Amino acid sequence: MGKVKLLLDVIGDLRSLADSLQAVADAVADNGAAEAGRTDTKEPEKAGKAGKAAKKEEKPVAKQEPEKKPLTLEEVRAVLAEKSRAGHTEEVRELLNKHGADKLSEIDPAEYAALLAEAEVL
Repeated sequence: MGKVKLLLDVIGDLRSLADSLQAVADAVADNGAAEAGRTDTKEPEKAGKAGKAAKKEEKPVAKQEPEKKPLTLEEVRAVLAEKSRAGHTEEVRELLNKHGADKLSEIDPAEYAALLAEAEVL
């Protein structure tokens, strides 16, 4: 019986490792996509005062967009993987089950915000 328990612990650790690796891969992919879509911001600075004024006007617009942006699977996966690495693997599984799924990809994207809010409490 002790060997079976040990094997189940190893399986749980492997699943946690797989979740962590998935989160890292998603973060690297997101970072690559963000760098590809990034524009060169040094040109407005060279323009002098007009460039600075335009830059100040752009800041409020940039702040409003992230608030309206819906959460992605990768963002939620990264947070849950971090919680899992911190020793809350069972609690993360319970959260997924509470939302009616065995794995994160089965959860409705509309529930991501609620799931993240509950995960932050862990």
